Amino acid sequence: MMETNKTLNSQIGFVTGGGLEANLQVRLSVPPQSVQEGAFVVIDSNNWRFYGLVTDLRLTAIDENYANQINAQRFTPQLAELLNQQTLYTNLAVMPVLMMETGPDIDSPEYAAWRDEHPNDNAPITVKTIPSHHAPVKLADRADIATIFGEENNQNIFRVGNTREQGHPVCLDLDKFVQRSSGIFGTTGSGKSFLARMILAGLINYDRASTLIFDMHNEYGIDTSSSDTGQGVAGLKNKFQSKVQLVGLGADTNIGQQRPDFTLEISHKDITTEDVLQLTEALNLKETTPTTLDALENEFGDNWFTQFMNMRVGAMVENEEGKLEPAPDSVEFWARRAGVHKAAAEGLRSKLTRLFNRPYLKNAPASNGLSDITNALESGRHVVLSFGNYQSDLDYLLVTNLITRKIRDTWEKATNDFHSKKRAEPRPLVVVVEEAHKLLNREMASQTIFSTIARELRKYYVTLLIIDQRPSQIYDEVMSQLGTRISGALGDEDDINAVLSGLPGRGGLRGMLAKLQPKEEVLMLGWGVPMPIPIRSRRYDSQFYKDLLGDEAEAPDMKRSSRMLGF
Repeated sequence: MMETNKTLNSQIGFVTGGGLEANLQVRLSVPPQSVQEGAFVVIDSNNWRFYGLVTDLRLTAIDENYANQINAQRFTPQLAELLNQQTLYTNLAVMPVLMMETGPDIDSPEYAAWRDEHPNDNAPITVKTIPSHHAPVKLADRADIATIFGEENNQNIFRVGNTREQGHPVCLDLDKFVQRSSGIFGTTGSGKSFLARMILAGLINYDRASTLIFDMHNEYGIDTSSSDTGQGVAGLKNKFQSKVQLVGLGADTNIGQQRPDFTLEISHKDITTEDVLQLTEALNLKETTPTTLDALENEFGDNWFTQFMNMRVGAMVENEEGKLEPAPDSVEFWARRAGVHKAAAEGLRSKLTRLFNRPYLKNAPASNGLSDITNALESGRHVVLSFGNYQSDLDYLLVTNLITRKIRDTWEKATNDFHSKKRAEPRPLVVVVEEAHKLLNREMASQTIFSTIARELRKYYVTLLIIDQRPSQIYDEVMSQLGTRISGALGDEDDINAVLSGLPGRGGLRGMLAKLQPKEEVLMLGWGVPMPIPIRSRRYDSQFYKDLLGDEAEAPDMKRSSRMLGF
């Protein structure tokens, strides 16, 4: 550590070769243990400052014979050390990422004139050239990090973690983060859900976008405990109270030991034939299903679900002649009248029994839960939907599809009104999907609206935040739409390739991602950050909330529960 500290503001090497595609070669002038793979370095050359990442370290010798012989055994210590310094050295491979024109030296006579001619030339741009031979290379200091990633302000510039070597703060621009869909990845136990909660807390505190969190395992809304340490983990509701609405699926749902702010019961009239078709694989529907559904909708309109549910399969009555015929409330009776094949209608009625039996689907619910959710999101609050006892893939598919379709319709209308009628600009919305591979794999992506959100709804202010341990199982068309990607450790080569797909410099980044520590270290890359960087993430603990909320972190009505949870 002492060696690293000595290099903070001093030269660690100089450029000896390389290029934009092949990476720069830097001869190291300090011990190799002073620099790690993934280190953020700066290179000054002819009025330009270049920013890059160390992607590899390699021991090199002028001649292999020098490396194969231990000089200390052949010469005096002083001579051996001198010979080693001249013949043995370490090469760094540096991936240049950004460059910024710095102009003449600030103390030179030319500086004032240059600044007048370049008043706005102080922002880094994508690297388009390379530094000169022998340009000095230094480890980035705190000011360099702030120049690229911004200075933490507990608003839009949100600190996610610190550099691994010197502990300099690294921030995420939340305004850019919500402009495009994003993903948080990592193996089970890598801490991705803690990282997700931390970023969501930042978004809620910033209060410039709403979030809808589909919480399959009751991890986000309420206070829980860590499976590794048993220590308490604060839920978003605990810390943000009125800003966060806890919603339970079904009238009988409790979220842990806490009652939700309101429950979600879905009216039969809100279920469209499109919603059922999106469950084709989950319900094993047949090719004849669209025809039968069209006939139901044409005859019964938005009451089709209730009418079909009330039909009986195989019900028969005697006619006046004493012969059996289909009962008027039977599926066969309706099929004959509608000109639909009897077997197709009865088969569909049988398969939809799984939906008809869902207790949260009501003919006349006490309130319009879908509207309550969209109204809360539009008014600036954040919604955490707990699935309670309904955690099958069918429940997850049906409910998320219904809600997101409602959201799509609402935000599209609001956006069109904003552009055509000069109404208020829609509030950005981030839809958070955990275990995203269940909804966004190659087979299911076409059955959900989430792939549509990832592809098309950015222009309507709606984006996705997907959280998953198997990014390779997510449809590649969806992965290609993810702007910001934050990944913890991944053990599978396919998962590593999926996270890096479509990004420049994949070869160098692959090594960084593969060598992350199992916990707390993450690689940030993509739209929300100016350049890729491996960091040590902040801990999601009481100190995090003290930094984020100050005195509000321990409001009087929260102190007791926080102490009980170890906070």
